[in-house]
Amino acid sequence: MDDKFLNKAIKVLLFVFLLALVLHYGKPFFVPLTFAGLLSMLLLPVSLKLEGWGMNKAVAIVLSILLIVLFFGGIIALLAWQISDISQDASQIEHSIQQKIQQVKQYVSNTLGISPQKQQELFQKQQSSGGKLASFLSGALTSVGAVFTNFLLVLVYIFLFMYFREHLKKFILKLFPKTQQAEAGKVIESSRKVAQKYITGLMLMIIGLWIMYSIGFAIVGVKNFFFFAILCGLLEIVPFVGNLIGNILTVVVSLAQGGDMNLVIGILVTYGLVQFIQSYILEPLVVGSEVSIHPVFTIIGIVAGEFIWGIAGMILAIPILGITKIVCDHVEPLKPFGFLIGEEKKKHSSMIDKVKGWFK
Repeated sequence: MDDKFLNKAIKVLLFVFLLALVLHYGKPFFVPLTFAGLLSMLLLPVSLKLEGWGMNKAVAIVLSILLIVLFFGGIIALLAWQISDISQDASQIEHSIQQKIQQVKQYVSNTLGISPQKQQELFQKQQSSGGKLASFLSGALTSVGAVFTNFLLVLVYIFLFMYFREHLKKFILKLFPKTQQAEAGKVIESSRKVAQKYITGLMLMIIGLWIMYSIGFAIVGVKNFFFFAILCGLLEIVPFVGNLIGNILTVVVSLAQGGDMNLVIGILVTYGLVQFIQSYILEPLVVGSEVSIHPVFTIIGIVAGEFIWGIAGMILAIPILGITKIVCDHVEPLKPFGFLIGEEKKKHSSMIDKVKGWFK
């Protein structure tokens, strides 16, 4: 019995290791494919509604995809508009940054005894070892080109997944015996609903954060508050760290624009209030318990996702874990793993139930 258990454990670990290896080195192929799969699940109800009105299948899918294009295009336009406003104060920001650097240099000189000239020499060595500006710009352009190419690839995948959805579903069902095909169909449908509700909830969450941060940053006096509100909201797609990074950037740029400690305290208070509202009111309302992953495995999934696919892995970790839990819950030998990954459902507080009742 012990030998069987040991052999099974070794096989599972070997499978996990090989899977992680394949996913890591296959990142350029798997990441656009996974994004396209999740977004196609999100857009499927829209396409079905248009087809139900008598519209051609291909035209309905193209119109559904245009919603995604318009959404991301709108965000890029808003960011470009705000960046153009910030660029008008670029000289002032640069001057303020130089002053802050001089203050830091003076502090280091007084505290550690390293003269400003010696600090400048160390900085120049570090700068020369890091490469020239031309190589940096070349790398940045390459990254932008890769993102644009992957975005187009995702759109193509979405069209193909949605157009040939029945064919793909039949293929998956044929992998199972006829006695299990009904259960497999339920798993597919449940996975689609979880992915759809998670992405929809995340979008509503981001819009809610835009509104709250815009109000909070405007009250405390942040310059270009709308830009930083958009930035903090968008970074919410990276769980745990994204929102915090957005607020840190807001603090740094606000100081560079001449802000004082009162402004920094106001930004931190805004961050705390938004986090409270997000965690105890907004998140239960718009996301709920559709992706009920245990906090321990949420963190493990995000860390593993970052290790395998970087930032994209952190974004995709939660919906992939949610779909994995559904599969485990419907496959008898895997049910213990579904219980392990998932979080036991708890009743929402009466306040949340009342607020949900208002919207219903």
